[in-house]
Amino acid sequence: MNPLTALQPPGWPAPRGYSNGMMGRGRLVLVGGQIGWDAEGRFAPGFVAQVRQALGNILAVLREAGGGPEHVGRLTWYVVDIAEYRASLAELGPAYRAVMGRNFPAMALVQVVALVEPEARVEIEATAILPD
Repeated sequence: MNPLTALQPPGWPAPRGYSNGMMGRGRLVLVGGQIGWDAEGRFAPGFVAQVRQALGNILAVLREAGGGPEHVGRLTWYVVDIAEYRASLAELGPAYRAVMGRNFPAMALVQVVALVEPEARVEIEATAILPD
């Protein structure tokens, strides 16, 4: 059972791949922006691989608090190329589900001019709510 509840205002169209809002009780875990590199600082090749690695990095931090993907209530994605994101949509769904399962938190995605690490194509931050 998911410890978070999706919030869907009546009459709104169902969101695709995210939730309009999430509600839960418990301890907050705030995960700073994670990029698509591994523990040795090596970047995954390509946008989708970097997304998968960044999500895996989020879950690694979250595991330190005893959490998992079902506790993630919000993700904010920062991409350096929105066209690259859009061109990758068919591949992103399976990559996302491989790491996060069928957990679709509230999400925002914005294009930015650059990220601190020049090789980074995406940075993702997360807010999770773990049960008390």
